[in-house]
Amino acid sequence: MKDYILHSLHEAQDALAEFIADQRNIDAIERAARLMAHAIEGGHKIIACGNGGSLCDATHFAEELTGRFRHDRRSLPGVAINDPAFISCTSNDFDYTDIFARYIEGLGCAGDVLLAISTSGNSANVMRAVRVAHENGIAVVGLTSTGDNLLSAEADVAICAPRTPFSDRIQEIHIKVIHILVEMIEKQVIKQCNS
Repeated sequence: MKDYILHSLHEAQDALAEFIADQRNIDAIERAARLMAHAIEGGHKIIACGNGGSLCDATHFAEELTGRFRHDRRSLPGVAINDPAFISCTSNDFDYTDIFARYIEGLGCAGDVLLAISTSGNSANVMRAVRVAHENGIAVVGLTSTGDNLLSAEADVAICAPRTPFSDRIQEIHIKVIHILVEMIEKQVIKQCNS
């Protein structure tokens, strides 16, 4: 049992080390944080979406912005597309691939930023949201994995965790990135937060 635990921890450590070693990841996180902070400073919001565990990560990101991260400050505008009534209504009346795009179409505004999360980078409903976002002047930050995938190709900024046989290692990198993004957004807009 202990060997299995250590193997799992070392596997996670190796994935993180590989991610850190690629300077493109550090640069992409910085660009994404600046893009998001600039949107907030301009009176816009961050909308986050994903499926399954990625929806949980999208929700976690939004609640860290609107609630509290490390310090008390005013609420920052972040929302995750996670309303079950909306999701079931839209998927029933239209199609499951429309759920995020319909939300963006109805509530997204030019100048907002979409945080699109997909471990594969090819989720149909996430990609439809990306395209609708671009059509409406909304920049896209993609959290995905390495290799050829649609999200990496179409996001304005793509942050790519090392591709692993299972999505849990990718998601572990994603949650680290989410916490760094929130911290950097706070640092950039902290003067406004304290006013």
